[in-house]
Amino acid sequence: MITLSAGLAELGIDLSTGQQDQLLAFRDLLLKWNKTYNLTALRDPEQAISHHLLDSLAILPHVGPGALLDVGSGGGLPGIPLAIARPDLSVSMVDTVQKKATFLQQAAIQLGLKNVSAHHARVEQLPGQYAQISSRAFAELKLFTDLTRQLLAPGGRWLAMKGVRPDDEIAALPADIIVEHVIPLHVPGLDAERHLIILKAGS
Repeated sequence: MITLSAGLAELGIDLSTGQQDQLLAFRDLLLKWNKTYNLTALRDPEQAISHHLLDSLAILPHVGPGALLDVGSGGGLPGIPLAIARPDLSVSMVDTVQKKATFLQQAAIQLGLKNVSAHHARVEQLPGQYAQISSRAFAELKLFTDLTRQLLAPGGRWLAMKGVRPDDEIAALPADIIVEHVIPLHVPGLDAERHLIILKAGS
């Protein structure tokens, strides 16, 4: 098991004590609501540090400027940890399940996250455009990009969090989706493969 501060140090992420407290408060909120709402399979508070908080923050160095949409947010991962670490970042989260969207709204209120908005909707019905669209275990890459293409601003990027390198999914992408980077991620305290797939829409 790894502590949050040790994990952040290993990732090279410098957060204030206040931000670390917010992350742990989010973890506690997630596990509390989980008893009723089934937001995550994890029950162990220590495991949640590596598998949820640090796993989400492992992509932080690759999150650029401009509004971010987190699709299929469920328990708020990676959206809420990213919003805590980047108060300057506008983070919108969407989930089709009402109780999950309710949790996301409540978490944003209780944690005082002014840069977070949560939506109960199908992603293809959302208005607006975003510089970045993230997902964590949401769907195969082709479906993820198909459903959200109209929401990606010109020059924007998709940030797809995956476990094992998804070569089959990459091969199934249409010709006009460009794989910009496939980045192996090391998540402190997590003994499993993680990859970030960064995609762009070709002309």
